[in-house]
Amino acid sequence: MKSNMIAAFFAVVLVATAGCTNIERSRNLADPTVPGRVLAMQVCSNCHGVDGNSVSPNFPNLAAQSEPYFIEQLNSFRKHSRLDPAGFEYMWGLSRHLTDEQIKDLAAYYAGQKVQSPAYPTGKLGQREAGKVLYAGGVPEKNILACATCHGPDGMGMQQFPRIAGQHADYLVKQLIVFQRTDERPEGAIMKVVAHDLTRDNIESVASYLESLPAR
Repeated sequence: MKSNMIAAFFAVVLVATAGCTNIERSRNLADPTVPGRVLAMQVCSNCHGVDGNSVSPNFPNLAAQSEPYFIEQLNSFRKHSRLDPAGFEYMWGLSRHLTDEQIKDLAAYYAGQKVQSPAYPTGKLGQREAGKVLYAGGVPEKNILACATCHGPDGMGMQQFPRIAGQHADYLVKQLIVFQRTDERPEGAIMKVVAHDLTRDNIESVASYLESLPAR
C-alpha cells in the first residue's frame, strides 16, 4: 500500500514537472525555441493582457497593432535605443534575448487580436470633440499636421505608424510628452516635430478622443 502511494506521488510530480517544461507553457525568455505567441500568453500577458488589451493604463494596448511598428519598437528595446522610463524599466530586460523570429511571431499574434472599447472613456464630451478636430485637421495656425496624415482617418495605423485608436489616454499623454520634451525616443523624429508646439490641453483632448474610438 505504501509503495503504491509513493508511486502515485512521483507520478503527480512528473505530470507537474512536465507542465512546467512544456514548450507551450514556457516563460523562458532565453529559449529561442519558445514561440512568440506562447511568450505573449505566458509572459507579456502579465502587463498587456492575454489578448493584448491591458487593464492598467500604465501599459499600452497591443491588440491589433501594426506589425511593422511593433517589430520596430521591440527591436528598439532590444538594442536599448528606446529610452523612455516607462518602457526601458520593463522592456530592456524582457526583450534582451528575443530572436527576430520570436519578435515577428509576437507581432503577428497581437496584430490578430481585437481591441476592446474602454468601459469608462476618460475626458468629457467637449474635450473629446476638440480632440477629434485636432486629430483630423491638426493646428493650422501652428503648422501642426493632422494626426490622421500618418495614423489614418480612424487611427488604425499604417505600416510603421502605430494604431492609436482605442489606446489608453493616459499612455498616449505620457508618450506625447516624451516626444515633446525629450530625446528618449530617437526613432520618433517625426513625432518630436509634430508634438513640439502642442499644448497640454491639445494633448489631453486628442488622447481622450483616440481612447473613445469604437473597437474594431
